[in-house]
Amino acid sequence: MTTEKFIAEMLGTAILILLGDGVVAGVLLAKTKANAGGWIVITWAWAIAVFCGVVVGLGPKGDAPAFLNPAVALGIFLKHGSTLSASDMLVYWVAEFLGAFIGATLVFLHYYPHWAETEDQGLKLAVFCTAPAIRNPLWNLLSEFVGTFVLVFVICMIVGPKDGSMTALPVALLILVIGLSLGGTTGYAINPARDLGPRIMHFVLPIPGKGGSDWEYAWIPVVGPLVGGAVGALVWNVVQGL
Repeated sequence: MTTEKFIAEMLGTAILILLGDGVVAGVLLAKTKANAGGWIVITWAWAIAVFCGVVVGLGPKGDAPAFLNPAVALGIFLKHGSTLSASDMLVYWVAEFLGAFIGATLVFLHYYPHWAETEDQGLKLAVFCTAPAIRNPLWNLLSEFVGTFVLVFVICMIVGPKDGSMTALPVALLILVIGLSLGGTTGYAINPARDLGPRIMHFVLPIPGKGGSDWEYAWIPVVGPLVGGAVGALVWNVVQGL
């Protein structure tokens, strides 16, 4: 992996989190002009955030992979015919988490006056990471598994036999439909870096009046997506071999 691709992956993920967590902040935090915008606003903006993140993640030459998600990188690594090495995959993971840290910090700074105006600690946490509508670890884990399975399996179909640049618009539309159709249970993290990276920043940053970071739940949006992404790629391998 080149330094250029590492930076592209990091910046693409940073843009993803800035715009994705940014819309959640706009909808949930007090006294914003987007307050109470609702689920449709969040899911659409997250889809467009993915589009923008992928465009940036492709890099100036358009030859960077733009995974922006450890589960996607794992799925591409496991995909039949992949040229992605295990060591490169792990370096991409580092870039993704660094990007998530940067994006979450920028959201904190951008909405700084609104943290103190928001009394609900749960809403502040929800800007950074996901939480289930009904807390049940088994079913929450299944939701994250299914959502990420769909994500990686369809991405493998979009990418086809090559590992190169993903097409930004189809992936964005895929994220949109996952959010609208499957996201109502857990908030569709479907991305360990997207959830754990900002959750860590919620813990670290001096957010006025914040509560806990819900570490008890934090493993679910990490394990569920990684397993779902791996299975999605393996099922694609089977389908491809038919």
